[in-house]
Amino acid sequence: MFRYNIVIFFSMVFALGFSQEVEKDSVADYYVRFEGDSILHSSIELDEVYLFGRLEFASRKEKLRYYILRRKTLKVYPYAKMAAERLVELNDSLAKIKKKRHRKKYTKEVQKYIEGEFSAKLKKLTRTEGQILIKLIYRQTGKTAFNLVKELRSGWRAFWYNTTAKAFKISIKEEFHPERIHEDYLIEDILQRAFASEKLERQESVLDYDYAELSNKWKNRPDKSN
Repeated sequence: MFRYNIVIFFSMVFALGFSQEVEKDSVADYYVRFEGDSILHSSIELDEVYLFGRLEFASRKEKLRYYILRRKTLKVYPYAKMAAERLVELNDSLAKIKKKRHRKKYTKEVQKYIEGEFSAKLKKLTRTEGQILIKLIYRQTGKTAFNLVKELRSGWRAFWYNTTAKAFKISIKEEFHPERIHEDYLIEDILQRAFASEKLERQESVLDYDYAELSNKWKNRPDKSN
């Protein structure tokens, strides 16, 4: 995969009516003034874009694995995104509450709201969907589901949550590492393609990794068993 910064010629922008072309002293020097903006610009800054290569699979089994993973990832990602948004809202609100007693009361109210919002839907997830969700929660928050429960409830409650999850072979201590776990990279690849095609609403990961670098790494790595 390659990432490019796209530069659009000023004449094209002028033709589209998004800006005005202003001539300087030399015929080779041009500046752009956007409508409603008094500042002259010598270039146009655009968001980074990814050019995705065609998906290639070594076998039919590998292809099937990817598409099953894609279906499950697209299904659970909105829950992880929502969890991250609720966490940000909670932390922002708690920062404004000074008294410990009031903070504790507000946290309990949010807990009940989140559990009511999520519980019925999450019960319908399969084991693998639940595990992918746990990884995506870490992608979006930088914290494991175990630590989030521990912070919002208690260490004892988090222990029992984890014990119950283990009965279904789900670890709520699971993290997300696309730089060293191939399945995690595939999940990231699925997300990036879904963001680009607008199948999912983009929410950046709080983790520090570069998707383009990951793509080059895994493309050139023959052993993808991990």
